[in-house]
Amino acid sequence: MNEASSPTEPPAVAPPSLGRIFWVFLVMGATSLGGGVVGYLRTGLVVRNNWLDDVTFVELLSISQTLPGLNATNMSILVGDRLRGARGAVLATVGMCLPGAILMTAAAYAYGIGGDDPWLKAFLHGIAAGALGLIVVVMVQLGSRVLKEIADYVIVLATAAAVAFFHVSVPYALIAAGIVAIWWHRPRAGKVHKPHNAPIGERHHE
Repeated sequence: MNEASSPTEPPAVAPPSLGRIFWVFLVMGATSLGGGVVGYLRTGLVVRNNWLDDVTFVELLSISQTLPGLNATNMSILVGDRLRGARGAVLATVGMCLPGAILMTAAAYAYGIGGDDPWLKAFLHGIAAGALGLIVVVMVQLGSRVLKEIADYVIVLATAAAVAFFHVSVPYALIAAGIVAIWWHRPRAGKVHKPHNAPIGERHHE
């Protein structure tokens, strides 16, 4: 077939190099201070590098939260594998964990020496408060993009209530929320279904 007669398709976005993946996760691992790691992950993966869109980010974050282990580590594995397969997953995980392993070893030594210092305690309390602020910002940013229907807000509130007031295990709460969401967002006539494995850089449009 003549190339001129074939339909025009948008150029595929090339995946990042392995070195780039390692560097980005290394920087995130070294700068994600105070516990607001979700905000740092979103900034690095969605805002700055456009490797994921917000919908995919939330989907991968949901998977990370239902699996054992730290969210940041699980996200590194999932995103690295999505970008460059097994090697990407390994490099992303090493990049994310290496700075923390080095710094926490030094911090544990320092805390053992001066852990009762009131100035240090005040500093740690300030970091904790700042981390909560980062989490609130991420909730607002993601909520405005991901929650599209009243049912989505109901699922959010029901999940929060189940965990906070009824002490339901987080994995069980997320699995239950997923089952409800499957039923509510099931394919229907006239509703466009978007594949989860869309090319990198392709945005979700309503």
